[in-house]
Amino acid sequence: MNSNFIYLSPTKLALFQECPLCFWLAEKEKIERPRGPTATLPQSMDKLIKNYFDYYRGRGELPPEIAGKIKGKLIAQEILDDWRKNSKNSKPRYFNKEANAFLFGALDECLIVDDKYYIPVDYKTYGYNLKENSFAHYQLQLDCYTLMLEGEGLTHLNIAYLIYYIPEKIEENNLIRFKIEIREVKTNPEKAKDIFLKAIEILRNPNPPAPSPECKFCHWRKELKEKIERLYF
Repeated sequence: MNSNFIYLSPTKLALFQECPLCFWLAEKEKIERPRGPTATLPQSMDKLIKNYFDYYRGRGELPPEIAGKIKGKLIAQEILDDWRKNSKNSKPRYFNKEANAFLFGALDECLIVDDKYYIPVDYKTYGYNLKENSFAHYQLQLDCYTLMLEGEGLTHLNIAYLIYYIPEKIEENNLIRFKIEIREVKTNPEKAKDIFLKAIEILRNPNPPAPSPECKFCHWRKELKEKIERLYF
């Protein structure tokens, strides 16, 4: 394997957008932001939803609560099984020859329209009703998915779907009722490509970039350094 290859995911590009310095430190120096305990409920819900969709995929149907509300049909299970792997070598992924870099990531789901147009789908578990711009936080992720499909030579419609599962109430026999909200999001793979190349440029530079002025982690790091210097030096 070429050691000069760079592999980035949509999550890493989101960090780059938040703060170039935190991104550079994580990728170049393996110094990551401190993290608290990981919530396991969303992960469990994600697995349950995937199994639910796979059941209807086996029947050649869409789940009834979304049937007629989205375009296309579910792609074949054998294809999606590979696309769900969060591996550098799994598909779909985008390779930029000039940058010698890959963009990779795992898809929750994907639809196909007229047997030729692919639409990425992502499940989200939400604890409250959606706002008008609730999808904005996931725009880059969906742009990246579309770019990754392009990287495999697949055609698309410049759209993606977010399917939100919002708990409404607990019923008898320990059943939880969910409200399902679907958002069709226009995607821009060129924007994802631009962010991807800027992130690569940062990583090719041996010197660290400036932090984002809004980064609370870098602000804390700076304050801590100044406090220690005042106290001990």
